[in-house]
Amino acid sequence: MSSASVPSKFDVIVVGAGPAGSSAAYLLAKAGLKVLIIERGRGAGSKELYGGKIYAPPLREVWPSLDKEAPIHRWVNRERISLVSGDRVTTIEFKLGRNVAFTTYLTEMAKWMAGKAIEAGAILVDEVRVDEIVVEDGKVVGVRSGPDTVYADVVVDAEGVNRILLEKLGLAEKIKPETVALGIKEVINVGNKAIEERLQLGEKEGMAWFIAGDVTRGIPGGGFIYTMKDTIALGLVVHVASAYEAAKKGELKQSLPMMLEKLRIHPFFSRIWGDADVLEYGAHMTIEGGLRFMPKKLYMDGLVVVGDAAGLLLNTGYTIRGVDYAVYSGKLAAEAIIEAFNNGGPTAENLSVYEKKLKSSFVYKELVKHSGITRVMEDPLFFTKLPAIVNSLLSKLYEADYEEPTILEAMFDSFQEEGVSITRFLLKMLQVVSKL
Repeated sequence: MSSASVPSKFDVIVVGAGPAGSSAAYLLAKAGLKVLIIERGRGAGSKELYGGKIYAPPLREVWPSLDKEAPIHRWVNRERISLVSGDRVTTIEFKLGRNVAFTTYLTEMAKWMAGKAIEAGAILVDEVRVDEIVVEDGKVVGVRSGPDTVYADVVVDAEGVNRILLEKLGLAEKIKPETVALGIKEVINVGNKAIEERLQLGEKEGMAWFIAGDVTRGIPGGGFIYTMKDTIALGLVVHVASAYEAAKKGELKQSLPMMLEKLRIHPFFSRIWGDADVLEYGAHMTIEGGLRFMPKKLYMDGLVVVGDAAGLLLNTGYTIRGVDYAVYSGKLAAEAIIEAFNNGGPTAENLSVYEKKLKSSFVYKELVKHSGITRVMEDPLFFTKLPAIVNSLLSKLYEADYEEPTILEAMFDSFQEEGVSITRFLLKMLQVVSKL
């Protein structure tokens, strides 16, 4: 970053042009502050990877024009969950009554968000890596990239899940395998008419589909399918610590790309895309259990932490919320920073308002409410035994040649075949329901 390319002093520097950083930059620039966004990738959004579903209401609070202007592909009006064991698949589908979430490429969405910040007056520089958040006399005063330092009254850390800068500051620990998951995704070129015909969707209607079972070879995690305008996003997410332990014991003999390929050619799912081409492939580390990933503090003198860097992602096992949480944290950070500038400056005491705002918001309350589900869902019971039991039960009911078993007989036989105690299973399910 050349000192000749941008001014050497700003009111606010935002590190990262993702959803959290761009929402903060937009509101700060709109309030008249001098804002610099520094992005490591080539253009805003170039390093973003996400399944594809985003909840709209929190975003509308930042951008009221969202529905008309944002690159929305389809509104999700169908939610599906499938339990897979071999070729047997049990699927539940829910038809939504209103538009709550939409699908899009996060690369497009982040570019749009950053564009709104630039329209409001923020400056974006890309292909620049921030090496260090600069601290002088206990106060954050700017950032350093190579030999260059750019100064600011406040730095917004929106660096994402790989929190190298926060680790250097001592605000975050090194990433632990049990707090992250690895996701991989393919984008398949199906065509809008084929998507709508094969999934029985109307024009601009979309589907979010969660897949659990032996698609992850017993490792906690699951598969997903999201419908875009002309393409389908197909992917897998697995818990890193569980995958490592399984590999160490010799229980995991396939790589994640091999597992994804098996899902793509599975006879039940492959009929949706047939022989359509895979346009893109990507992988990304994501948060598993937000509160366990959250830094000790989300602020210090001259600094606030937002988005994934703050651990703000929720995975309940049936839905994932991350982009809307990131945007909302950027909104709250911007509000706190503006208040600080109006009340004596961005001291640690004034910026502590951000953490107070966040912890009284729906974002933190939801993370607390669902905090127990992560540890419960790490039990392999839900990724091997449950799908097998459900499919075995239904096979006994629907594949009988002559004698039809009662539901109770089929249930007892299925549990016995899988070597699972009904009492243990019911207690576990009760535990899950209480944590959801």
